[in-house]
Amino acid sequence: MSYGDSREKILSAATRLFQLQGYYGTGLSQIIKESGAPKGSLYYHFPGGKEQLAIEAVNEMKDYIRQKIADCMEACTDPAEGIQSFLKELSCQFSCTEDIEGLPVGLLAAETSLKSEPLREACHEAYKEWASVYEEKLRKAGCSESHAKEASTVINAMIEGGILLSLTAKNSTPLLHISNRIPALLKR
Repeated sequence: MSYGDSREKILSAATRLFQLQGYYGTGLSQIIKESGAPKGSLYYHFPGGKEQLAIEAVNEMKDYIRQKIADCMEACTDPAEGIQSFLKELSCQFSCTEDIEGLPVGLLAAETSLKSEPLREACHEAYKEWASVYEEKLRKAGCSESHAKEASTVINAMIEGGILLSLTAKNSTPLLHISNRIPALLKR
């Protein structure tokens, strides 16, 4: 396994496990086992240990989700339709709960925001970046800056809440209900 390959496999396994099990439910030995990387390579690639790995995992999720949101928003002229498209994609994740990937960072944020300032900041930056995609699309569609900013925060909060409800319900119904309410939320 090459240098970059080992690092990428560790980060990929950690990202997936943190999404599914959270920070405290995920152990370094489990990350090593799932990644197939040599044991010593984790601290070689991530000298800051589990916290550094979690921060980098949040950054991976941030970029992945941002791109998904941007793709959905760019494919639609109406911001509500773009958000609904993203919610539909996200809701498809709940057909098989053992294989959920690409979820936002709510679990990590809830677990660590009072205990790790660097990890809290990474999660906060992810939320800000996702909100900026919604906000930009809303402004381009004619929304005032204040309405676009407020609506983007509400959208992030609704999606994170919908994910938690969908996880506990083991179905996508909460996310689909949110999707149905997006047009009413965005009316000015």
